[in-house]
Amino acid sequence: MPRIPILEAEDEPRAIDTHAHQPTAEFLRDAGGEMMQDAAKKFGTDIYTWDYDAMLEEYHDAGIGRAVMLGWDAETNTGNPPVPNDYVAEVRDDYSDFLIGFGGIDPLKDDCIEEAQRCVEDLDLSGFKFQQIAQGFDPSAPEHDELWSTIEDLGVPVVFHGGNSTLGAGSPGGRGLKIKYGNPMLIDDVAAEHPDLQILIAHPAFPWEKQQLAICQQKGNVYMDLSGWLPKYIDEQVLHYAGTVLKDKVMFGTDYPMIRPEKWLDQFEEYTDFSDEVERKILWENAETFFGL
Repeated sequence: MPRIPILEAEDEPRAIDTHAHQPTAEFLRDAGGEMMQDAAKKFGTDIYTWDYDAMLEEYHDAGIGRAVMLGWDAETNTGNPPVPNDYVAEVRDDYSDFLIGFGGIDPLKDDCIEEAQRCVEDLDLSGFKFQQIAQGFDPSAPEHDELWSTIEDLGVPVVFHGGNSTLGAGSPGGRGLKIKYGNPMLIDDVAAEHPDLQILIAHPAFPWEKQQLAICQQKGNVYMDLSGWLPKYIDEQVLHYAGTVLKDKVMFGTDYPMIRPEKWLDQFEEYTDFSDEVERKILWENAETFFGL
């Protein structure tokens, strides 16, 4: 079990995981398809699934009170079915004290703007997730500007993928997925042109960590999380910035179920030496501010 003192001191779990996926077939097998199998093989594991009751128990045992469950739609680029936004909303409703629901929007679909509006106005989802490598798009391209303006007007945040991706790893041609779309400099353009759009860059953006840190420092509307990497492997400069100049802009995330919360928190304790103030900011205070909790 994680032994972080500030978590043990709380009467109720307060930590917030900013980056969680469904531990069910809807994401891991249907939407993930062969590219997800490639990722699992890369790490020497198999894909298996479990239910949301087990997920909730695992999180609470680790001292985590909330998790952002991300939608997914990369259908145009991959041919795989999406995780339906209605399904995300239904699961969110069933676990409303625990889950915060984010919609998945395929920006290559003709109805992407209408779907973004429906997600917020009809489904009451709290934001959106984009995985540019899987979705095969450049967020800075002019044809996507209307989508960003729409989300900006809706007043909800977006999560963009940052850095490389293990999806398709090791397969011939990486199944056609192009890692250039994970460069955070493409997100910088969006942040500059849409200053009221709150942006969270998911993951330390390997191999572009320095660019990511520069963007988060320069753009007041851009933040980052530490998901997708166990703390043991996070770049030392990222951790240094998280404890100093970016201490108000870095958040905890796992990339569940690929990384499990207990293991992440154990390594956070072992491989970092933040003050209690910074730990609180990373583990929940920055997320509470960003997500308006």
